[in-house]
Amino acid sequence: MSQPKMTRCAENPIIAPAANWWENQFVFNPAVVEWEGMVHMLYRAHGDDHFSRFGHAWSADGVSFERDPHPVLEADISDPMERLGIEDPRAVALEGWVYATFTVASVYGVCAPQERRSASEPPWRVRVSMARTQGFQTWERFGIVLPGIDSKNAVLFNRKIGGRYVMLHRVAPDICIASSDDMRTWTNHGPIMSPRDVNHWDFKRIGSGPPPMEVEKGWLLFFHGIDRHHTYRCGAALLDRDDPSKVVARLDDWLLEPQAEFEQQGWIGNVVFPTGCIERDGLYRLYYGGADKVICSCTIPRAEVEEALYAAM
Repeated sequence: MSQPKMTRCAENPIIAPAANWWENQFVFNPAVVEWEGMVHMLYRAHGDDHFSRFGHAWSADGVSFERDPHPVLEADISDPMERLGIEDPRAVALEGWVYATFTVASVYGVCAPQERRSASEPPWRVRVSMARTQGFQTWERFGIVLPGIDSKNAVLFNRKIGGRYVMLHRVAPDICIASSDDMRTWTNHGPIMSPRDVNHWDFKRIGSGPPPMEVEKGWLLFFHGIDRHHTYRCGAALLDRDDPSKVVARLDDWLLEPQAEFEQQGWIGNVVFPTGCIERDGLYRLYYGGADKVICSCTIPRAEVEEALYAAM
């Protein structure tokens, strides 16, 4: 069978930089979660100070959003681990809370000597952090949950599996899995999915997109892949329902690639970066950052992507 493709929302980009000083340069890479009858979005924003923080938007239909004029979550600049800001949130509704996983960024100057990179590598580091909320204005911070690991693109599963909480994250270039009893102390169990050969669209690096979505035969994972020309695309894989460290299917081709101007030109060009997803009326609605400048949306029939994955098992 032919592989399906995503259809872009006619209203794209659905959120663009605004006049507010903290989000007037770039808005991108949104976490999306359905909560109390609304679609809520937590998105990364950059403004005049070139610092990364999170804004909040909400919508009844998942397309037309209202926005809070103020940021709702910011880095703790007194913490050297967050000195370059917070980035790229993902969100799930779990046990009466909205949990957000995100990246905190810093420089290697505060690392132990054994953690420092060579002079030829970028002088920065990233760690996975977590917070939770019930109203998007007040947040309980968990701090770094995977200490000592240069990691990002963390996503939580929306229920326990085998009696433990489960998270996917990216230790370049692979997608890895971790688990926890209490959401605070996590054990990293290593890679579950790796880039493919040089001829594939996901050759250079891969990373989780939105949190996995439970389907009939497992967990649907939308993910991003980067090719040798540094173009970001979106694909899909299927993880085992009871042991999500097992990848049971992976589509060969991409579902979405940069084609529109707002995906090809921006802060970083040729990027579609999926980070949020909801399911309504038989459609998956995916939310993604376009060229690290705007927020966009696209859809794909649920039956089409699931049938393609089941055929690939």
